[in-house]
Amino acid sequence: MENKLAIGSDHAGFELKEFLKINLKDVEFVDKGCYSNDRVDYPDFAHAVAEEVAYENVALGILICGSGNGISMSANKHESIRAALCWTEEIAELARQHNDANIISLPARFISSEEALNMVKKFLSTDFEGGRHANRIAKINC
Repeated sequence: MENKLAIGSDHAGFELKEFLKINLKDVEFVDKGCYSNDRVDYPDFAHAVAEEVAYENVALGILICGSGNGISMSANKHESIRAALCWTEEIAELARQHNDANIISLPARFISSEEALNMVKKFLSTDFEGGRHANRIAKINC
């Protein structure tokens, strides 16, 4: 499991972000915001987390917004980022195993805190399989 992660959310994901920080005890977090339930714009936090991962300050990241979509779309604008929207443990595992995802994106309004915690644990404990998947990953960037 990775020991240092970047994490960020918008207002809809703030409470889940704080829950994950408390419950992933063996992880050091670089918290890129937001820092309250006050309305904010998700791209600001998506870009901040994506830059931490892209510049290799951390190996992996966690992003959270209401649907998980907007924040992952924003992060995926960064060339070396592969942010995967996950809603089950199996999807989280496959995102790492087959897609070499380096950011997990979570839909705070559609999953429980426990489901999110289990997905993140699975994401962090799964390695990229390589092999036939490596050729596909090499074709992602334009």
